[in-house]
Amino acid sequence: MDSPEPIEFHFDFISPFGFFASLRIDEIAARHGREADWQSMLVGISVLKVMGLKAIPATPLKGEYARRDAERYCRRHGLTLARDFGAPPANPLAAGRTFHWLKKHQPEHHKPVARAIYAAYFLEGRDIGDLGLVLDVAAACGADRAALADGHASGEASDLLRAAVDRSLGKGVFGSPFFIVDGEPFFGVEKMELMEEWLDTGGW
Repeated sequence: MDSPEPIEFHFDFISPFGFFASLRIDEIAARHGREADWQSMLVGISVLKVMGLKAIPATPLKGEYARRDAERYCRRHGLTLARDFGAPPANPLAAGRTFHWLKKHQPEHHKPVARAIYAAYFLEGRDIGDLGLVLDVAAACGADRAALADGHASGEASDLLRAAVDRSLGKGVFGSPFFIVDGEPFFGVEKMELMEEWLDTGGW
């Protein structure tokens, strides 16, 4: 029997809700005999440029709700973040480019490095817009720092992220986290329970 398709997990490194989802998605996938296919995207492209909307923190009413929702999630799951939800976001390009270069060239490292970047940003309050810091984080996880730096310098890492963002848009991905299960889309960390029910029942 063929193995079931992986669960696609689309995320942005500056998304707190993407971070929350990253802590649970592999466990959920494993419980259902699946892999989780992590795919970094950019909400700055999908939300600001394609959808033409403001960033959520800058959106009246919704921004305050999102902050409260994130704080409530942290309380429920026992998380303490080092970043203030109202702080200006870091530039996610270094992280996203690093992730997709590793996914192609050193795939054994792409998920551990993604988790470490998320931890550096949200749990330690470090600036993941700093390429040097991101390279150091990747190297600490066992990735080849020199080869990764060359991937950035050559422009390949940038091209890989750009292609990944284009693919995500082609699939209708517009936010972080965004999941696709056998072609069925689920948006938002609060949809993870619904996604599990879908997996348990085969959908409806």
